[in-house]
Amino acid sequence: MGTPYTPAARFRRTQAERIDQLLSWKRSDQAFFAAGACHVLAWVAVERYASAGFGIVGLRKLGEPCVSHVIISNGRWAFDHDGWTPLPELLRATAEYETDPSWEQLPITSILRQFCAAHNHRMPEQYAHDPLPRARKYLQQRPRPPEVV
Repeated sequence: MGTPYTPAARFRRTQAERIDQLLSWKRSDQAFFAAGACHVLAWVAVERYASAGFGIVGLRKLGEPCVSHVIISNGRWAFDHDGWTPLPELLRATAEYETDPSWEQLPITSILRQFCAAHNHRMPEQYAHDPLPRARKYLQQRPRPPEVV
């Protein structure tokens, strides 16, 4: 919370990383969960924080059919690759970083499998290794600030 939010787009995968799941897997945790496995981290995080009013939210550019980044949010706070961030800060930094700042938030209520099919994201078994333990460990390293819940 002391540092500005780092937009997920700063960690976009190269074409080689998009093709080679092992190469993608070898990136830092932050890069991995910013671009390529943000949805996996979101599903793990919402399991832990749903009872506190957090839900899964997809971010997509206006007019695009699929979301390009997935977070959890309660409308005030958000969690993703960069940890806990006030939602307005996350949205502002994302819009400033992108060439087209027109973004919308899409509440995601489907199960992971349906989301992946609808938005062209990988299921956990489609990665080089199981990303779920990695996501749980990453989440544990970012305890929620007291003001979140």
